[in-house]
Amino acid sequence: MDKTNPSSVRAWLLALQQRITGAVAELDGTPFVTDAWQKEPDEVLQGNGITLILEAGKVFERAGCGFSQVRGPSLPPSATQHRPELAGAPFEAMGVSLVFHPRNPYVPTVHMNVRMLAATPAAGSGEAVCWFGGGMDLTPYYGFSEDVVHFHQACKDALTPFGSDKYPRFKQWCDEYFYLGHRQEPRGIGGIFFDDFQELGLARSFAMVQSVADSFLAAYLPIVDLRKNTPYGEREREFQLYRRGRYVEFNLVWDRGTHFGLQSGGRTESILMSMPPLASWAYRRQSEPGSPEERLHKEFLIRRDWV
Repeated sequence: MDKTNPSSVRAWLLALQQRITGAVAELDGTPFVTDAWQKEPDEVLQGNGITLILEAGKVFERAGCGFSQVRGPSLPPSATQHRPELAGAPFEAMGVSLVFHPRNPYVPTVHMNVRMLAATPAAGSGEAVCWFGGGMDLTPYYGFSEDVVHFHQACKDALTPFGSDKYPRFKQWCDEYFYLGHRQEPRGIGGIFFDDFQELGLARSFAMVQSVADSFLAAYLPIVDLRKNTPYGEREREFQLYRRGRYVEFNLVWDRGTHFGLQSGGRTESILMSMPPLASWAYRRQSEPGSPEERLHKEFLIRRDWV
């Protein structure tokens, strides 16, 4: 059986969503709420999805993990900037995307996404073109080298079977993508990111995507276990909310996934589940010299090799 046909990919994505949220719910002690949705027949974009959301948990203030499968008559600009020949092409997209915002400031926020997109050139001028995208990245509020090394090593281990070039390429891509151009600073300490990927052939490319997704729990949960009971006070909480503001800025201003969802007429509530429940902004905030907050900026929010 072809493991890359839409029904097989859908089944794997749904199982991935359940596996990840099951592990997180067990860690937190709070269940996810299930919100299944369907686009109305008269809407331009057709499809359905399942949003699983955990809010006000013991460990996670907000954790969202969504599956979606949608079809539309025309690819939006965010999806064709590197494929101009597909401008206006009918498309189908499916994927799982998650963002977990922890309660404790010493636990980093994490993002992971895996997706497949297929498009048929306009006017039936060719066969359907299929490609994959995805990755995961970490956004700490307080930096710990051992946490960052662990996360990057997990990313590297997931990609090494598919070529020694993949981790360095995708790490650099992540560093360049998750960057707030208007602030001239990275969103976090990176990870891996890839898009428009099909160079290994359909089956092998999908296997790579599966390897990345299957490594997520081992990459993130040990960090959560290590930091979730670290004592913190008002100072750490204030800094966490301030840094969350940067996360919001990236998602709304720069993120292609957010733009694709909104431009294609996707479900707004599910698209914006990545937002933290609380965030704050301060005018020209400066960290104290020598403080852990300054250390985050100087030692972690920079591009460097971690493994």
